[in-house]
Amino acid sequence: MRTKKEIEYLLKAIDAFQRRLIVLSPDYEILAANIPIDELPDMETKGNFCYQYFYDRSSPCENCAVMAVKETLSPSLCPKPGSYIIGGHMPCFYAYPIVNGDRVEAYVSMDFQLPSVGMLEEKLRHTNSLLENLLLSAVDCVIAADMKGSIFLFNASAENVFGHSKEEAKNSINVRDIYPGDGARQVMKLLRSDDFGGKGRLTTYRTNALTKSGEEIPISLNASVVYEEGKEVATVGFFHDLRDRLRIQKELEDTQVQLLQAEKMASLGKLAAGVAHQINNPLGGITLFAKLMLEEYTLEKGAEEDLHRILRDAERARNTVKELLEFTRQTRHLMQPNNINEALTRTLFLLENQTLFQNIKLQKEFQPDLPPVSSDAQQLYHLMMNIILNAAQAMDGNGILHIKTHYLEKQDRVCIVISDTGPGIPEKALPHIFEPFFTTKDEGKGTGLGLSLAYNIVESHGGRMSAKNNPEKGASFIIELPSATNSQKGDERE
Repeated sequence: MRTKKEIEYLLKAIDAFQRRLIVLSPDYEILAANIPIDELPDMETKGNFCYQYFYDRSSPCENCAVMAVKETLSPSLCPKPGSYIIGGHMPCFYAYPIVNGDRVEAYVSMDFQLPSVGMLEEKLRHTNSLLENLLLSAVDCVIAADMKGSIFLFNASAENVFGHSKEEAKNSINVRDIYPGDGARQVMKLLRSDDFGGKGRLTTYRTNALTKSGEEIPISLNASVVYEEGKEVATVGFFHDLRDRLRIQKELEDTQVQLLQAEKMASLGKLAAGVAHQINNPLGGITLFAKLMLEEYTLEKGAEEDLHRILRDAERARNTVKELLEFTRQTRHLMQPNNINEALTRTLFLLENQTLFQNIKLQKEFQPDLPPVSSDAQQLYHLMMNIILNAAQAMDGNGILHIKTHYLEKQDRVCIVISDTGPGIPEKALPHIFEPFFTTKDEGKGTGLGLSLAYNIVESHGGRMSAKNNPEKGASFIIELPSATNSQKGDERE
């Protein structure tokens, strides 16, 4: 039991408390109050209902802390109606029951400001702002949308890749618009499956996305569903643009093909020189004795024709051996700065009056002031001759031959593009056209060494050569040669 003095001090403490503290009956009648003097209304506090006295209402307030205590029989905290965070504080009502035995005798309601709530609110705002900045600054594209597809997060990387501004994304497009066809439906189907990272998750999914211009780009997608109380409320996706990765992968594959090609050339060179010399000796005997028979004997017409056929075939074999020896011969080349435009002009001067070129329309697009290329002049002419003749033969002497030169400043290379309007190169043959003895020409019309020799010349000059089919018609051969530097003038190279 408290003493009379303790009770007196407690009452003084309650009266001195600067916040409103009232005691209510179970039906909300005010039993006692410590209302500060400046808040006292004209009428008497005791005996009135709190909702009438303070808010002029006919029934209890909707967010009444006492009502919450009556339901749970536990202390309750509720914000004041229409309250705002002011100075980092949140105005609240707090209520708790006064229990007498098994019965709730009354309820206590008090109002005060909770600094902790204000601090939590501020911390939450700061955390949300930091999280949003992290997502907006992410290197990968981040796109978040509600379950209707309305976009509410579209970061700077997404703007760069997809071409839509943040405002366009939020106001004008649906998340389904960034997928071709029914791509969005397929993504949601996979997200709801357990087979791709767990339900609600999709990891490293390869698909295509649509940019604002309508271009389809390859992407790697990591996505998840956002749940709230077990219900789907949003989706968020991290899109990684794969174009650079695929380009680098293609360049690596091309380099690997070129390395394999170089290995084939080296192996062939070791074998071919010896074989060519061994073939030349019996070919010389065949030619010699066939000519002797024609000169020393009177033969029937059929026999003479057979001997002439032998001589033609022997000559054809000799030419093949000659090309093979040229292909494998290791010589010292005088490397000097040469003008590519002049080399092409001289080559065309020798060719354009030939019968094969009578019905071919020649188009030249030479960039003036090209830097010189460090090269062996004879090999350079041989290279041009081979490619141009190959193009003319592909068109069967009738079509358009387009030759373009330009400077690739970033690579410091001179580029030559020789295009024809022939039938093009069969797709299956395209990876093999620079291989020795590979040819698409009819039997007897080619040795399969011309393009291999050209490839070898370009490679020996530190350049690279490739071929592709044109979108409209025909094929193009692209040759890139490094430009000359002062230190390369007049040097010799094995």
